[in-house]
Amino acid sequence: MAEGMVAEGGTAVRDVRDDTPDALARREERKFQYPGIPTTCDGSETVVHVEINVTQASGAFPITSSTNMGGGYNAAVMNGYKNLWGDTLVFVEPESEHSAATFCEGFAASGGRVTNFTSGQGLVLMKEVLYTISGKRLPVVMNIGARALTSQGLNVHAGHDDMMSVADVGWGMLFGRNAQESGDLCLIARRAAEASNTPFFAVQDGFLTTHTVEKVRLPELEFMKEFIGKPEDKLYNLMDPANPMMSGVVQNQDSYMKGKIAQRWYYDRVGPALEEAFQLFYEKTGRKYDFVLPHRCEDAEFIIVGMGCYMETCQAAVDYMREKKGIPVGCLNICCFRPFPSRQIVDALKNCTAFTVLERMDDPLSTTGNHLAREIKAAFCDAITGQNGLEKIDKVPRIYQGAAGLGSRDVRPGDLFAVVDNMIEDRQDFFCVGIDHALALKVKEDPDLREPGSFSMRGHSVGGFGSVTTNKVIATIAGDVFGMDVQAYPKYGSEKKGLPTTYYLTIANKHIYLHSELEFVDLVVLNDTTALFSGNPLDGLLEGGAIVMQSSFNSSKDVWERIPAHHKRFIREKKIRVYFADMVQIARDVASVADLQMRMQGIVLLGGFLKLTPYGRNSGMTDDQVYAGVEKALRKYFGKRGDRVVQDNMTCVKRGYQEMQEVPQEIIHSGSN
Repeated sequence: MAEGMVAEGGTAVRDVRDDTPDALARREERKFQYPGIPTTCDGSETVVHVEINVTQASGAFPITSSTNMGGGYNAAVMNGYKNLWGDTLVFVEPESEHSAATFCEGFAASGGRVTNFTSGQGLVLMKEVLYTISGKRLPVVMNIGARALTSQGLNVHAGHDDMMSVADVGWGMLFGRNAQESGDLCLIARRAAEASNTPFFAVQDGFLTTHTVEKVRLPELEFMKEFIGKPEDKLYNLMDPANPMMSGVVQNQDSYMKGKIAQRWYYDRVGPALEEAFQLFYEKTGRKYDFVLPHRCEDAEFIIVGMGCYMETCQAAVDYMREKKGIPVGCLNICCFRPFPSRQIVDALKNCTAFTVLERMDDPLSTTGNHLAREIKAAFCDAITGQNGLEKIDKVPRIYQGAAGLGSRDVRPGDLFAVVDNMIEDRQDFFCVGIDHALALKVKEDPDLREPGSFSMRGHSVGGFGSVTTNKVIATIAGDVFGMDVQAYPKYGSEKKGLPTTYYLTIANKHIYLHSELEFVDLVVLNDTTALFSGNPLDGLLEGGAIVMQSSFNSSKDVWERIPAHHKRFIREKKIRVYFADMVQIARDVASVADLQMRMQGIVLLGGFLKLTPYGRNSGMTDDQVYAGVEKALRKYFGKRGDRVVQDNMTCVKRGYQEMQEVPQEIIHSGSN
C-alpha cells in the first residue's frame, strides 16, 4: 500500500487532517465581511451566479464551451428569476453570435446592464460589433470559455487563439485559472468596466475550467449588490430623447482621428479602475487579485509566465522543484492581459536569469513569438531604454517561448520540468510540449504532485452512460456534504455520445492546484469494460488501490476469469482490490423512463463510492444525513426531470451500495492466470 494511505472500506484512501494551511486560512478569512458562500460547482456556474444577480439581460448565441453559462442564465429567466434590484431578467437568443453582440450593444446603449457568453468562432464572428461597443463606451461584460479556433481541424476545447484574435478591439481582458477566479473576476470586470466606461472580457479556459467542478465560495448577494451598485445609478441611456446625443455617426477626414485619439482619455482610467476593484474586493472578501500574480518569483533565477488554468499546475511544479530539487524557480500568472501590465511584468521578471512564456496558441508567421511573448518583449524593450513610463533597467533576461495545451492538450508537471531544464541548459528559443514533434521538449520525469491526503479516481466510460454527470454528483457530495476540496472534470470530444469518455476526480483537504489528467490514481472505474482489451486503463493505479467494474456476472470467479492475464498480474503485484456490480441491470430495473435506462447506469457508481471510501463514516453523519445530502445533490442535476427521476436515482445509489461485490483475494491469487 502506498505511503500515507489507510485501508478503509476495502480501498485505499489517504489520511485526512484538519490542521492544513488551507484549513487554517479558511478559519482566518472569517474576519472578512464577505468570505463567500461555500459550495461545489464549475466555472460556468460561478459566472451564472454573478450574472443573474447583477445584470438585467443577456443577448447570447451560446457556443461550446460557453453553452453551460448561457443555459444557466436562460434557466433563471425561464424560472422568473429577478436580479438584486427586482428586475425581471431577459434572455435573447438571435440567429448568430454577431446578432447577439448587436443585441448587447443596443441594450447597453439604452442604459441597461447586459452580458454575453461565447467562445471560439462565435467570438471571432462578433468582432465587427466589438469595436463599436468599445467605441461607444458601453461597459458590456462578456464571459468567454476560451477555445481553440478551427483551422486544420475542428476543436471545441481550450485555446487562447480566440482571445488573441480580439485583443485589439479596445476591451479589458481578465483571465481566471479556476472556478473560483472565474466568478470573482467576472464581478471585478463589471465594476471596472462601469467605472471606466470600457467593455471587458472575463475569460476562463473552455472545458478545463468551464466544466470542471471545484469547491468554491460564491460571492454573497449583499456583497454583489454593494460592490456593483444599481444599474440606473451607474449607466447612461444614450437613446434618451430628453438628453439627445449623436452616436455611431459617419466621421470623415476632419473628425475621425480626433474621436479615435480622444478615446484614450477613457482608457487611461481602466488601470486605476481595476486597481480600485482589486483592492476593494480583497478588503471585503479576503481573496486577492492583481494584474499579475507571482509565485516564488522574488529570488527566482528561472520563471515560467502564462495565463489560464495550467498556471496553477505550474505552482505545484514550482514548489516541487524548489523543495525536492533545489532549483530557484518561480511562476508568474498574467491575470490581466488588457490593459497590458508592462510595468508589473518587468518588475516581476527583471532580476531573473531567464524566463519562458507559455501560450495556449501558435502563430508561426510572427517570428518574434506569440502574442503574450511579443508584448513582454516589447515591454522589456521600453524598460531597457527607459521609455514609455518604465523605469530603466540594465539588462534583459534570456527569453524563451513555447506552445502548450492547444485544444486542451494535457500540460503536465513533467512538461513544466522540461521547460525549466530548457532554460537552465540554454537550448531551444521556441518549443512545444505535450506532443511528439521535432520542436517538443523531452520529459525526463513526471512525478505524483498531489497533496498528501488526496484521493483520486479515473473512470473509463462511453458518452451517454451518465458517468460524467455521476462524477459531478460525487464531487458535489464530497464538497458540500463531506466538506472536502474537490476537482472533477471530463475528457471527451465534440462527438462524445457513444464514444469513449474518460473522467477524473480528486478529493483533498486543501485546494487542488493540478489541472492535468490523472496519471496517479487510487481508484479506477470501468463502466466500459472493453477498455481492458483496447488499452491499459489500469495505468497509474497505485499500490493498494481498487477497481470498480461493470459486470453482468454475479459470480466473482466469472468476473475474474474475464480479466486479461496481463491485467491480472498487475492486480496481484500491486495488491489491487477488485469490485463489481451489474450497473446496467440495476438501471434497467429502476428507470421509470425508458430513455433514462442508459444514462442511469452511471449513477450506480455513487453507491459504490459511498461504500468503498471512508468519507461518509469519517464525517460523523448518520446514514440518513448522508442520504439527505445525496438527494440534495441529485436534485441539483436531475430535479428538472421531476421527483420520480430523483427517487429512481436514489434507488440506484442504494442498490449500488448494497449490491457492490468484491472478488475475494483467494480467487485473485489462485492459479497462474
